[in-house]
Amino acid sequence: EVKTVESGGGSAQVGGSLKLSCAASGVTLKSYCAGWFRQAPGKGREGVAAINKVGQALYAASVAGRFTISPDNADEILYLQMNRLKVEDTSMYYCGLTPCARSDDPSLDQAEYNIWGQGTQVAVSS
Repeated sequence: EVKTVESGGGSAQVGGSLKLSCAASGVTLKSYCAGWFRQAPGKGREGVAAINKVGQALYAASVAGRFTISPDNADEILYLQMNRLKVEDTSMYYCGLTPCARSDDPSLDQAEYNIWGQGTQVAVSS
């Protein structure tokens, strides 16, 4: 069975931090490109952060400098460290995986991903 399970979401205040986790099973994380995406009610899913097989990361302009994506390949967990949170970060956050080659660039295009978790809710208030 191939699946991912997100956790770590919750409520935070503006300026606070949260760390999201995506635990993968049935896959070897180092064989995939990975990303974090978010979708607010009535909005489309947008790419937040992505990482390729050689550790290159790509961030949406809205989170660059505040969020960090990192994999723990030994434990098969993908993390998203979220700092200096803003109200507009409020969303359901999903992790995605897709098979890729070592030469592939990280991508924030959700259409390129085919393994998704159930999501974890993040709510930021002032």
